[in-house]
Amino acid sequence: MNDSITDSVDIVVVGAGVTGLYAVHRLRGLGYRVRGFERGEDVGGVWYWNRYPGARCDVESVDYSYSFDEELQQEWDWSEKYATQPEIMRYLRHVADRFDLRRHYTFGTSVTSAELDEKALRWTVRTDGGEVVSARFCVYAVGCLSSTHVPDIPGLAEFGGATYHTGTWPHEGVDFTGLRVGVIGTGSSGIQAVPLIAEQAAHLTVFQRSANYSIPAGNAPLDEETRGRQKAGYAERRRLSRLSGGGSPHVGHASRTFEVSEEERRAAFEERWELGGVLYSKTFPDQLTDLAANDAARVFWEEKVRALVDDPDSADLLVPTDHPIGTKRIVTDSHYYETFNRADVRLVSLRGNAIERVEAGGVLLADGTRVELDAIVFATGFDAMTGAIDRIEVRGRGGRRLRDVWSEGPRTYLGLGTDGFPNLFNLTGPGSPSVMANVVLCAEQHGDWLAECLRHLDQSGYRGIEASAEAVEAWVAECRDRAAATLFPAANSWYLGANIPGKPRVFMPFIGGFGVYGDIIAGVADSGYKGFDLLAR
Repeated sequence: MNDSITDSVDIVVVGAGVTGLYAVHRLRGLGYRVRGFERGEDVGGVWYWNRYPGARCDVESVDYSYSFDEELQQEWDWSEKYATQPEIMRYLRHVADRFDLRRHYTFGTSVTSAELDEKALRWTVRTDGGEVVSARFCVYAVGCLSSTHVPDIPGLAEFGGATYHTGTWPHEGVDFTGLRVGVIGTGSSGIQAVPLIAEQAAHLTVFQRSANYSIPAGNAPLDEETRGRQKAGYAERRRLSRLSGGGSPHVGHASRTFEVSEEERRAAFEERWELGGVLYSKTFPDQLTDLAANDAARVFWEEKVRALVDDPDSADLLVPTDHPIGTKRIVTDSHYYETFNRADVRLVSLRGNAIERVEAGGVLLADGTRVELDAIVFATGFDAMTGAIDRIEVRGRGGRRLRDVWSEGPRTYLGLGTDGFPNLFNLTGPGSPSVMANVVLCAEQHGDWLAECLRHLDQSGYRGIEASAEAVEAWVAECRDRAAATLFPAANSWYLGANIPGKPRVFMPFIGGFGVYGDIIAGVADSGYKGFDLLAR
């Protein structure tokens, strides 16, 4: 009801992470009245919550930063090649303060629902703090990796020790000194946390659900000379990044894997290994589409990793056998594999010996072994891509719930709009490159497109915009077909929601590349927003 409205604005932005901050900055600059809501007590998004030991970005610091302001680029000094969570948080706080973004936000507040008033074409947004805000546009910047997942293990409530999830880590930190610790999960957060937890704990047991490919970060401090060179070359670095597949300036080999000699092939793999991190999967252009090419990359990787692990049996468990390399995001680690050379670290493969139940003093394995523990760390990831927006009761035309419309997988046009939900945008989420690329540049790409879209609506006298059902259907097929032409569907990854029981198995990101996607959405805008219905006043 109108009398329950506590505020009326042009735009509500949900989320104060990398994407939300830029959206507020960009839309405010057009003169819109913007209200932001953030469930955390500060800016940062995923970096506000993920404070586990070893939390570090797998995109180089110099690239994992905003490009929209040259003075910001020149004034900020990154301390190392791959920034840790505390440094990224300092950077995002600096951005929020420098551009006076906090005053637009209400922190410590979750949006619980958003309901479309079809006649007025406005959204009624409700929060857990009791606010009811009317907005012409609703912009979700809730993040793809912000809804934590804890597996349903029998007896978990009976555990007598402390439990933690890497995605909701205590801000005061955790001291594991003298404790027997179990880490469940060896995805990115587990692989990053394990070496540091091992340094503290009296004994560490790593429960591996499935082995993952990881590559040493090759991290190093950045000196003044390096920073100066990077800053001087920012224009070209950003140009190359925007043309690339993943929002990074590094260009892979021009030839296909077997079009070069074995010597040249190994040299290319070695170069990417030294570069560190996720870019190894893009050494050659056919690496994620041709299984033989992928296997060549895998064999080189396996040689490297086996050389780091003293015990051949442990190495056998640490080498993945269930998916092509790169079809799950390659992890960027610091001394992960060497950690298993320690006498006080044990690796348990849950594929061969599952956790039967949790007991007061630890866990019981299927073979009857009891592992005594004082603390359990769940590094079990997220209900990725859709989990965060599914928590919000979003109702569009006819009262239809977004989560019902997406019940068989996310349905979007360009990853931006959904038919039946006019004036609602979901930024850097499913249907866009998002988790397949550098999310900071993704945030700018979406934020800029949205700003120009809203400017066009107002200059042309429209009151709203809505994706057509036909355009949504075509884009869903486009994303599905592009993924099917690669090796990605061969992996049971969170890209497909395979880590969440009962979630439909649908490849959710756009896999065609950051630069290609940018050309597509620019073309849609240039065409007068083909595929969208522009709603007259």
